[in-house]
Formats: sequence, structure tokens, C-alpha cells
Amino acid sequence: MTTTFTRRVFGAALASVALAGAAHAAEIELKLAWLTADSPSDPYAITAHAFKKELEEATNGRVEVQLFPNRQLGDDKEILEGLQFGTIDLGIITNAVVANLEPTYQLVDLPFLFGSAEQAHEVLDGPVGQELAANLRDEGVVSLGAAEGGFRNMINNTRPVRGPEDVEGVKYRTMQNPVFIEMFSSLGGSPVPMAWGEVFTAMQQGTVDGLEIPASVVNSNNYAEVTRYLSFTRHTYSAIHLLMSERTFDGLPEDLQQAVVDAGRSAIAEQRRTVAAAEADVVAALKDKGMEINDIDDVSAFRAKVAPVYERFAPTIGQELLDSALQAVSTK
Repeated sequence: MTTTFTRRVFGAALASVALAGAAHAAEIELKLAWLTADSPSDPYAITAHAFKKELEEATNGRVEVQLFPNRQLGDDKEILEGLQFGTIDLGIITNAVVANLEPTYQLVDLPFLFGSAEQAHEVLDGPVGQELAANLRDEGVVSLGAAEGGFRNMINNTRPVRGPEDVEGVKYRTMQNPVFIEMFSSLGGSPVPMAWGEVFTAMQQGTVDGLEIPASVVNSNNYAEVTRYLSFTRHTYSAIHLLMSERTFDGLPEDLQQAVVDAGRSAIAEQRRTVAAAEADVVAALKDKGMEINDIDDVSAFRAKVAPVYERFAPTIGQELLDSALQAVSTK
């Protein structure tokens, strides 16, 4: 199911391309890539279309944003490398992959750090997020902000997850990121690092028992077809970063640089509202498709189990940055 805003953004984006082409060719064409489906309910796609609409309208056709969903330009790792080299202009990339390039981003993936999306927004939009963005800029990538991926949850075909003991012995696909591997190991699971493009087939064939992704991505990528249980563990907040190649950004006129920054900010604000408003519809859709859905019994039991993850990654993240984030969430 989709919201009125989502349909409006998709429709307006298509209309803006047609109008711009009819009037004159754009001065600048920017390639924007992501790895999930181009679905009106997919948080990556919503971000992409919202940004395209905002930037093309703000620049009166001077800039055209060309969209490349569904791994057309590669997986997250390949898209991120393209941003560094300047062969891809823009990407929407999950935090864990960004953290492989700039390790301070491991902070965002720490398990059970955020109690709500509002806490995550405060941290990512505030001084902590600004420091992370500055670190990423040193790697040749410009952050335009963190869109709403939603909290990541566990889905599997073995049993519902109510307590940490329910994770034990279950083979979970994880992203190729040490924080996620360590998280599932600390809970007694069997993490299987795997690229996104291989996961659906792995679930069909039983190579893995489950994985962990936001409910919206479960729905938009048809995982209800191959997975029985969805447990709202909400173990990690999924920040999906709207990123631009520094080479591309620096090559733009100053007024267009500002237009890009402003469009990113506006698109992310709209996207967060849209994803939050659609959550109930997503859950209803997954129930209709036959998934069994449950909440966990006690989040403190999970937090106790994953405490060693914080200790292991504090030196990489930086204790001062970690303390700043912990202080921020404790006051919200």
C-alpha cells in the first residue's frame, strides 16, 4: 500500500523528466543509484524520487537526476566505490556499508543504541552526525543526510524470536560488516555474511535460515514469499545515507552545490514522514501475505548479551564520539 505523498512524488518525478526534456536538455545529468526495488513503498526508492523531484524543481530543469535502482550499477560496495572514483554521482547506501569505508559510522549500527527513530534523528542530524559526515568527506564522499530505513528486525524460518535464546543456532544472513557479525555471534546465532543480491535465493534454498532487515524492505522485496516469521527485535536503526561523489559536488557551480544540499535536506524530511506514516500499512500487508509477527519480550535481556559489541568497537569508533552519542540518547 502506498501513501498519497509517495504516489505524488513518483508521479511528479516522471512528469518533471518529460517537461524538462520537452523544453531543453539539462545542463547537468546526475546518476543516482541504489540496490533495492523501485517500489513506491521502498524507503530507498522514496528517498531517490523525493530528491529527484526537489532538485529538478529547484533548478528549473538545469539538472536532471537519472535513477538506477535494483543494483543496475552494482551492489552497495560497488556504488560507494563509484562515488569515490566519480563514476557514479549519487547513491543511497545503508550505514553498514558506509562503515566499511569510514569506521566511525560503526557507531550507528551498534545494537539497541536507539530507542526510537526520533532519538536516531537527533543524533544523526546533530553534532555527532556532522562529525561523521566530516570523516566521510575525507574519503571523497559528501553526505547529504540520513534517510529513514526504519529499525532492522529479524525474519527467519526456524522460530519466532522472543528472547536471546531464540537466536541461538539459527543461520542469519548479515551484511558484510563486523558490527553485525559480532552482534549475531554475541546472541548465539550463526552469522553468514552475504551480498544482498544473493540473499533471496539463499532463503529459497535454505542456505540461510533468516536475515535482518526493516519491515518495509521485507515487504517491497517480497521476502514474505520465502520467510515465515517476523520478530520486531528493532535491534539496529537502519540509516540509509544519501551520498554524493565529492568529485561531482566540487565540479558543480556554487549555486547548484547549495541546491543539492537543500534538496537533500528537504527530501530526507519528506521521506522520513512518508516511511513513518506507511509503517502500519506495511505490517498489515505482511500479515495478509501470511507472515507470523511478534514483539520481543524484554529488550534488556538482548542489551545484556550484546554489551561486548560496544567494548570491541569503541576504540575504532572513538570513545569520545561514542560517549557523545550515548549522552545524546540518554537525554531524549
